[in-house]
Amino acid sequence: MINMKKILFALIAILALTTSCNQEKLNTNPTDRVSGEFMLENTNGGLMALNGTFRFFWQWGSTTTGNYHQSFGPQSYALMGDLMGEDMVMAAQGNGWFWYDYTYNVKSRYTSGAWRSYDCWNYYYTLISNVNYIIAAQETMQGATADINYIMGNAYALRAYAYHYLAMTFARSYIGHEDRLSVPIFTEPTVAGTEGKARATNREVYAQAVEDINKACQLLDGQKQKHISHIDMYVANGIKARIALEMGDYATALASAKIAVSGSKKLTKDVNKGFNNAQAADVLWGAEVISAQGTTNPQFLAHMDIAFGGYGKAARKCCSAWLYDQIDAKDVRKAWWRYETLEDGKTKGYQQYKFLFANVSDPTTGADHIFMRIPEMVLTIAECQLRTGDEAGAKATLNDFMSYRQDGYNCTKSGSKLGTLTTDVTGSLLEEIILQRRIELWGEYGRIYDIKRLRQGFARTTAMGHPTQGLRQDLEFSNPETFDWVLTIPSAEIDANKLMVQNPLGSKAEGNYGDDPALNPAQ
Repeated sequence: MINMKKILFALIAILALTTSCNQEKLNTNPTDRVSGEFMLENTNGGLMALNGTFRFFWQWGSTTTGNYHQSFGPQSYALMGDLMGEDMVMAAQGNGWFWYDYTYNVKSRYTSGAWRSYDCWNYYYTLISNVNYIIAAQETMQGATADINYIMGNAYALRAYAYHYLAMTFARSYIGHEDRLSVPIFTEPTVAGTEGKARATNREVYAQAVEDINKACQLLDGQKQKHISHIDMYVANGIKARIALEMGDYATALASAKIAVSGSKKLTKDVNKGFNNAQAADVLWGAEVISAQGTTNPQFLAHMDIAFGGYGKAARKCCSAWLYDQIDAKDVRKAWWRYETLEDGKTKGYQQYKFLFANVSDPTTGADHIFMRIPEMVLTIAECQLRTGDEAGAKATLNDFMSYRQDGYNCTKSGSKLGTLTTDVTGSLLEEIILQRRIELWGEYGRIYDIKRLRQGFARTTAMGHPTQGLRQDLEFSNPETFDWVLTIPSAEIDANKLMVQNPLGSKAEGNYGDDPALNPAQ
């Protein structure tokens, strides 16, 4: 058995199975060579390819032609998603990283390979490309059946994960837009000459994601996680819960989240250790970064920890005053933020201390990436219990969870009404569950994804701490039908794929830009 605790992830697998970053032909054809196929002849090579693929979950600078320091895998997109919402304040532009996400100035930059549209599109389709090669070797790979199932289970789970996040980024919410355009689907190995495909609908993309994650859960059933960066049956069910929650399939999300929390990982009251350790008691999935693979500035914690200086200090990430005020004084999570003078010497804000380096003098250590924790799944259980008619169960789950966060907490609320805006208080139990989710997952999940799926609007104000540049009152933040939260498709894809329809640059569909399946890309 390979010792995964200390292994240097096989970068060769990324080099062999990666997408070409040729800006002239990004397409959705994720590779221009198949030189890595020899690795997939047996399970040793299959694990090597799998490890290389997971290395991509925190590798920086490989998905863009510039702005590398804001492109380092899932945590960069979680930060992007949080900054697109209302609960995270970016107090200043600083070095500029993530500022354009926060101020909604990325969609018009779709013609460049250095900005977010290209970055996200390239990242997820590279991931899909890698796992499509692995999946294609399922019938011919030599080795123990259990090892083959483990490799393929991880690959199917990653493909489901990628399509889920592509859809959440490049399409409007599944609920209410099931038959609107989403993203192209590729399930076979591709090369640079492979013909591009049209955008499938949300319904079709999520059908593929559901099929893939179901296969993953079946193949990984009973399998032990070889490394915290890998996906086992608990993580796979966590991904399945996320997908089902987005679709409004609350019964499936409930069942899957219950499986996700049924392993050895548990809730803990120890919440103030910096969120830098993938081996923590409540972490289901993360990347354990060893010193030989660590980096300095281009990583998540460098953008968050002010003690490190540089990015985190010059562009402070703060909690909105509205959200902070909802946190009870006895809640241990209140210590994640401190009200203090910010970098300009005059502005006050709730500076974050949730995310810190374990050793700020050596950022190549103690800087693990965390992708999924038990609290998310417990709050998913509470939400889905309520939505499936078990209000008593939802209260019990929420109260048990909060016993790890706030002494004496006892929720007696009922109902499932949500406000038109996320700051419109209804007093319902569902609102309370979502509030605790907002607090708990601040900086981890991507707030805009929940805003979209919950079909709410939001407001930003200076009273909440948002600087003037972040208010963007010219955009339709209050309208759940807006395209403001939907990224444009990179022009490299548009130029190479005659079937591709572009998303609107503004808040509404116009001309031949939009998500109507009747749109003709040739016009």
